[in-house]
Amino acid sequence: MAEFDTIRSGVGARAAQIDEGLRAHMNKVYGTMSVGMLITFAVAWAVGTSPALLGMFRDPMTLQPNILGWIVMFAPLIMVFAFGAAINRLSAAGAQLFFYAFAAVMGLSLSWIFVAFTGFSIAQVFLVTSIAFAGLSLWGYTTKKDISGWGSFLIMGVIGILVASIINIFLGSPAIHFAITILGVLIFAGLTAYDTQNIKNTYLQHAHHGDSEWLGKAAIMGALNLYLDFINMFMFLLQLLGNRE
Repeated sequence: MAEFDTIRSGVGARAAQIDEGLRAHMNKVYGTMSVGMLITFAVAWAVGTSPALLGMFRDPMTLQPNILGWIVMFAPLIMVFAFGAAINRLSAAGAQLFFYAFAAVMGLSLSWIFVAFTGFSIAQVFLVTSIAFAGLSLWGYTTKKDISGWGSFLIMGVIGILVASIINIFLGSPAIHFAITILGVLIFAGLTAYDTQNIKNTYLQHAHHGDSEWLGKAAIMGALNLYLDFINMFMFLLQLLGNRE
């Protein structure tokens, strides 16, 4: 009996240690994501409110991108693929630095919104997005339902709206744009819950290994995924709800 109590006590202590580690891991994920968001919006605001800086990337009147603007527009997508390919070769500190550099480049690509939309509507949509994101992420963290099966369908949806968006650059169809916007909000809302649960489950699966370097990089990757969910949901909602200048 005493031996059983000792084993049970050890198991309970180990479970408590994992729970504490999970909380620290999620705090690192959300903290890193928040710093990335701050960098993005600081860069976007600095460039978007400066006609001279914005003019380096877009026509000040039409907001059409020039060659440098097109490069900046697609640079975040290229960096995401590069990050995924290089994550195993980077240290945790290197991965974090890469993420912050990515957040700054994303800020450059989003700077035009401070000319196209009113500052009040940007703040309003940001608040709406923050509330929706918090609720979806909390649900993904706490739900007992296994939503891992959503992943493949949601990724297919992301690819679909990306292809449709590129095609619509040349077609300029308002109906296609509206459909993409609605689908985009729904897809990234689903991804917010899915990615949160996936971050939690990934930690729980690897917590026993005690590989702090791997867990550090996993936190950065989790922050990147949630950051992308937030940014994309914000941009699609801005297209729907934002008041244009």
